[in-house]
Amino acid sequence: MFLNAFADTLEPLNMVDSAEFASLLQSAADLGIPHSAHARYLSRQTVVRGLRFHFLEWGEPGAPAVLLLHGGNQSAHSWDLVSLHLSDRFHVFALDQRGHGDSEWSRELDYSLEARVEDALAFIADQHLERPIVIGHSMGGMVTLGMALSGRVDAKGFVLVDVGPELSAAGVEVVHNFVTHNVEFDDLDVFLDNVVKYDRFRSRAHIARTVKYNLLQRSDGKYVSKVDHRRLPNPSTSGIALEEVKGLSDPVLLVRGAESNILEPEAAERFVAALPRGKLVTVANAGHNVHGANTPGFLEAIAPFLAELR
Repeated sequence: MFLNAFADTLEPLNMVDSAEFASLLQSAADLGIPHSAHARYLSRQTVVRGLRFHFLEWGEPGAPAVLLLHGGNQSAHSWDLVSLHLSDRFHVFALDQRGHGDSEWSRELDYSLEARVEDALAFIADQHLERPIVIGHSMGGMVTLGMALSGRVDAKGFVLVDVGPELSAAGVEVVHNFVTHNVEFDDLDVFLDNVVKYDRFRSRAHIARTVKYNLLQRSDGKYVSKVDHRRLPNPSTSGIALEEVKGLSDPVLLVRGAESNILEPEAAERFVAALPRGKLVTVANAGHNVHGANTPGFLEAIAPFLAELR
């Protein structure tokens, strides 16, 4: 049984009148995040590359396009507060990547970076996104960087959130251990307790409002992760070398959480120094999950860059 609502056909589902949207507005109010009083917010499905993908569409057609790519073990809903805030100026698309959220799992168990890059490129073509701004966090950030290096996307610019060619092996191990030890539960409160211990930047109330997007209830009554864990890699490196980014001519903003255990300060500085048009912004009071830990700080960090690209 799914715990959240989403379009179950190719017909869009208007989410504005849903209880989930009301819950999101409460989180926005708690955090003081400004947004339009008349947001357009749809749950949608499409099929590309032989797989069904769920995505969330925000804002008005005709506005500059933004594509949001979530991190591992997360979903398109991890961007909800960001999407809500941006929807008055941008046409925002938040994609559930393969094996995550409400998108289909790979029949071939192919969760390689290459497959995810091809998915994102195909989605951009499928939705006719013209010169999008692509924003990716962690796993989604590597997909974003992979797309940029492919030279096959005409983007205005890229935002990479707490990720780069050089990752902390110890930090990656912490994340991997949390993900692999939080797969199924008899009680939602146990999962909430574990997330609260792991994510000290968000309140329990905020976490409780979002738990429905990451779990479903199996027929035996257990709550299980929506992520396909049949092949869950534990990368010690990003798979992209620092040398490779030196030829990337597009504008790139790197956003790092000041207390991140994944992207260390020196690694972030080396990455930006290698980028011909790179900028680095560090967000205080945030770890690896920057936009979730300190959403107002994240929005403030990306605002000048987005304004320049517009």
